[in-house]
Amino acid sequence: MAERRLYLALSVLIAVVLYTVLVPWLGGVDDRLTDFAVARRAPSGQWWFGTDAAGRSLFVRIAAALRTSLVVAACAAAVSTALGVFIGAVSALAGGWVDRAVMRFADTANALPHLLLGIVIVALFRGNAVAVVLSIGLTHWVQVARIVRAESLSLREREYVSAAILAGAGRGHLLTRHLLPAVAPQALIAVVLLLPHAIWHESTLSFLGFGLPPHEPSLGTLLEQARTSLLLGGWWTLVFPAGFLVLTTVAVAVAGSSLRALVLPPKPSRMLR
Repeated sequence: MAERRLYLALSVLIAVVLYTVLVPWLGGVDDRLTDFAVARRAPSGQWWFGTDAAGRSLFVRIAAALRTSLVVAACAAAVSTALGVFIGAVSALAGGWVDRAVMRFADTANALPHLLLGIVIVALFRGNAVAVVLSIGLTHWVQVARIVRAESLSLREREYVSAAILAGAGRGHLLTRHLLPAVAPQALIAVVLLLPHAIWHESTLSFLGFGLPPHEPSLGTLLEQARTSLLLGGWWTLVFPAGFLVLTTVAVAVAGSSLRALVLPPKPSRMLR
């Protein structure tokens, strides 16, 4: 069952990626060019997804917006996962007061509202994609750090790790040769599971005006621009970007949960006698 869900989700994601890559390339239309003579045209044979308030084809513009949102979300998920893996592994290896201090810091970071903290970060560098990536990456590493720390503490009790410690292996050797390779599957799954949240986070920041600049297409900027058109009857300016947002995030979430079920099957419970 998990394999079928994974194949279905991957098929949807491949179709979305091909759409984001091929349409702007093969269409031969610059999504930034405006033509007010065809503004707010409803979907038709000529304009499949209609046009926006500036006369730009939404079929091409949504493809460019999806590509931007996916790239930003992927970079943010990678940054968050790398930070969480490093902090969790170092905390488990150090132990003692360092481990306790790191975990209390993680609890504090987790207690802060992620959206408000992200707004504070991007407000310092408005319109910068790097700031959006950092705002997501610096606020979503806690869960990854906890998972990696728990797995690292479990690995420290393994015989081969104990043998390496008795042989004089340092913490750097244990980290690079034993702990990080062992938590690599969890890190890969964490990146996939963080992608939907990162896409929504970027869309929310851009929708509120704190993310990417309005002239750069992303799902958040398209949804923000759809507010005015929606009041004038341009339902397509909201339906199609929102539909692709939901479709993409659901497909990524299903792929991540299916991958976790296949790579990390649940441990069998002990039967009570």
